[in-house]
Amino acid sequence: MIGTRGHQLVDRLGQGAAVFGRWLRAEPARALPTATAILLVLVQIAYPLSAGVIRDRITIVVVALSAATALAHAATTRGGRWAAGFFVIVSGLGLTAEIVGTATGFPFGAYAYAVDRIGPALAEVPLVVPLAWTGGLYPIWIVAGVLVRGAAGRAGLFVVGAVGWDLFLDPQMVADGQWTWAVTDAGLPGLPQIPYTNYLGWALVATLMAVLLTVLDRRVPPAHDPSVAVPVAVFVWTWLGSGLAHAVFLGLPASACWGLAGLAPLGVPLLLRARDLSRDRAR
Repeated sequence: MIGTRGHQLVDRLGQGAAVFGRWLRAEPARALPTATAILLVLVQIAYPLSAGVIRDRITIVVVALSAATALAHAATTRGGRWAAGFFVIVSGLGLTAEIVGTATGFPFGAYAYAVDRIGPALAEVPLVVPLAWTGGLYPIWIVAGVLVRGAAGRAGLFVVGAVGWDLFLDPQMVADGQWTWAVTDAGLPGLPQIPYTNYLGWALVATLMAVLLTVLDRRVPPAHDPSVAVPVAVFVWTWLGSGLAHAVFLGLPASACWGLAGLAPLGVPLLLRARDLSRDRAR
């Protein structure tokens, strides 16, 4: 027998499914980023359960799906021009920073990628890496825009979120041997293998991206579809899911704590806003 709470849960799930159905019917193109986001979550779940070559292949698929989700949502909501602009700015600057970084040590510090593990490379930088910049930073840009209306505030929050995301990314990839640092004893408590210069470099590059993305927003017409459900969901999954994965499955408790804290300036107010909206609708 299903109790009262069980019936309430079933009713809420039914209401949620109905809302989701109406959301998709209103703009059928939303189905593509929704589908790629679901696939992204499923493949990411497989990551900590894998090892060796299979994990390398999963890494490539995760990056491809994250970038596809970002660009599909951008094209659906802002149009092809804006999506192309976002890709050129974020992946273009990301690739440039990585090429300069591996060659000179600026702006992140001296590091090197593993050879022939995650696909072909350009100037010793795997080509999947700039795609990761697009896939990882798009949800942060969208969430920053949800939380802050002013251009300067959004840009600042984007920079904070970019560095916060890297507090998950770098420890995970370094632990997996995807890249190594020349200096391995000058990092945050619990993460000495990643120097402080890395996070300063991320802040610098993200600031340049934020400036150019602000210009892009002003040059390209406003969104014709205001939905942000997909990137917001991807952000929450990245924040909380990565914290759980690092703490429980990957044996990286320090990066779990740092990553959760680093994305909290976006994640906490986002959850509070969602709670307030839920309460308003229930009245």
